[in-house]
Amino acid sequence: MSAPLLMVLATLLFAAMSVCVKYASAHYATAEIVFYRGVVGALAMAALLRSRGVPLRTPVPAMHLWRSVVGVTALGLWFYAIGGLPLATAMTLNYMSSVWMALFLIGGAIMLGRSAIDGRLVATVLIGFVGVALILRPTMERDQLWHGLLGLLSGMLAAMAYLQVTALGRVGEPEPRVVFYFSLGSVVAGLAALPFSGGMHREHTLFGVAMLLAVGVLATTAQLLMTRAYATGRPLVNASLQYLGIAYSFVFGVLLFDDPVTPMALAGMVLVVVAGLAATQLRSFSAPKDATTSTLES
Repeated sequence: MSAPLLMVLATLLFAAMSVCVKYASAHYATAEIVFYRGVVGALAMAALLRSRGVPLRTPVPAMHLWRSVVGVTALGLWFYAIGGLPLATAMTLNYMSSVWMALFLIGGAIMLGRSAIDGRLVATVLIGFVGVALILRPTMERDQLWHGLLGLLSGMLAAMAYLQVTALGRVGEPEPRVVFYFSLGSVVAGLAALPFSGGMHREHTLFGVAMLLAVGVLATTAQLLMTRAYATGRPLVNASLQYLGIAYSFVFGVLLFDDPVTPMALAGMVLVVVAGLAATQLRSFSAPKDATTSTLES
């Protein structure tokens, strides 16, 4: 299967996963959704590693620990945002990770004392935050604004997690093992947070269990498809197709949840997509070894 087709399918599965998260959030706390997503992912990756004869033991446990702490926090914040925001809005805020990466590059250049800072990167950051301001417009309800700010924070933390994934790849860690320890981190974090969110849900329904299972299966499958796409395709083409996730989520939100459609929010989403694509291309020039990874590596 070609890389572009893999990306189209992966983004569709990630958008479908966000639908399941939104349905599940009506019955389960965020911590519990994160826990079950981790259980499914860890079991699937353990089976994949075993079939390939790759050991679970890692020579860089500290790197996995940091990646899991940052990544699982980003995942939990994003799931929480999905529960309180229109699907496309939550997806767009998480996709700000590319813009955050550009901001990190600018900050790194300043700290290293470089006299010349790429003005185009600065412009992409500004455009991205203008888009966010349009999405999180002042007319948004106060509870939605809180979800929106946490969704924005999830994108920043996701950017930090992707940099750590790149570092793990450079030291030779196989992708399934990276995903396994991330999923294991989700299990631990979900369990640790459960006492603060009401504990484990006792009265499961068939629909609720189906949504929890779907979140894990869809996320894991999409992640593997996207990983394969980035391994075989062109990074900029993949990054461009990745933003189909926003379009999918917009359609799902309107059809399934009657999400409102406002010109200001649509304009904000367009600006974030433009800024993200520009930042991805400029990063390829500024940092050639910086691998582009999934915005939804969860």
